[in-house]
Amino acid sequence: MVDRVSCAEEIERVFVLRALPTIPIGAEIWKIEQGYFDRSMTESQLAARAYPEGRLRCVTTPAGARKYFHTVKQGSGLVRQETERVISAEEFDALWPLTAGRRLSKTRHRVQTGAHVWEIDEFHALPLVLAEIELHSASESIDIPSWIAPLIVREVTTDARWRNSALVLYGVPT
Repeated sequence: MVDRVSCAEEIERVFVLRALPTIPIGAEIWKIEQGYFDRSMTESQLAARAYPEGRLRCVTTPAGARKYFHTVKQGSGLVRQETERVISAEEFDALWPLTAGRRLSKTRHRVQTGAHVWEIDEFHALPLVLAEIELHSASESIDIPSWIAPLIVREVTTDARWRNSALVLYGVPT
């Protein structure tokens, strides 16, 4: 078992884009598969499971390596709590069936701009592109790069309907 745990505040702004931007050269591209545990389980069902909440994620890096995570996010809006564990492939494979019917896949383009990384998520089964940036503080201002700015439809940081966990259950909000 791998089991490295990190607990931190996630301070993130999220934007809906009308299309995938022209990604700058040098971007790192990840393939992501993620699934969510059933939130409607009873207390006794939860007690019988290794993980009572959150998501499983498999990230395939440009070199072809696979990394596996179990993540629980709490809160809403700009600042949320995130607890993430690195898990083994065997642990992921054993738990993945528990996410059936609550999965998504996406291609993530990671672009370093100064002290930040912009993450552009292109969803495979949804007509959606999101741009995200993690900040160092909630009061920090951002400069939106010129290759993103003209494609922004709106900011959805505080709208929970645009969280991946909601998208997998309800689809893209109208």
